[in-house]
Amino acid sequence: MAATKRGQAELQMKCKKALQTTTDPVERLRLACLARGASGIKGLARTFKIMDDDENRSLDKKEFAKGLHDYGLVEFSNAQIDELFKIFDKDGSGTIDFDEFLIRLRPAMSQNRRNLIYQAFRKLDKTGDGVVTIEDLKGVYSASKHPKYLSGEWTEDQVLRQFLDSFDSDDKDGKITKEEFENYYAGVSASIDNDAYFDLMMRTAYKL
Repeated sequence: MAATKRGQAELQMKCKKALQTTTDPVERLRLACLARGASGIKGLARTFKIMDDDENRSLDKKEFAKGLHDYGLVEFSNAQIDELFKIFDKDGSGTIDFDEFLIRLRPAMSQNRRNLIYQAFRKLDKTGDGVVTIEDLKGVYSASKHPKYLSGEWTEDQVLRQFLDSFDSDDKDGKITKEEFENYYAGVSASIDNDAYFDLMMRTAYKL
């Protein structure tokens, strides 16, 4: 269900190549994240979330710069970070709204693709609490065909945990929020130009 290794490699290659010619600051940041794979934007979001100590879902310039640096995006100069901050700080308040920032950073997706992503998430989130856990996955995601389950190497819980971890970047907490799921699939979507293929991939993977 997660992005294939080949798809990941193609996405990373495509983004690294585009990075060499792109001059738009937001596009540069988007590509720098996706050059790390489909979960690149989600990884940056998680870094910022960890830094948001007061949980007000906003970042000042110092936090923004530190977040980019902590995530390893060291190719951005101070001047470029200043420029990015000004773009995202639309009202000039000195802070960036976290949710608006993520929406703008995600690659553009058609409404149809977004609807498929929401549909898949709702199917996984059996309890409807906005978070997918191992318990949610039981009966929805079959572990029985996984090679390590078949060989007796892994239990059902281990297979399900590995599935959840594939959506996580660094802090593998065994949970997927709707935001993380959407950030991840925004990355996958960026690697698939054909709408029909994206549609088929989502419907097949999640039996929609």
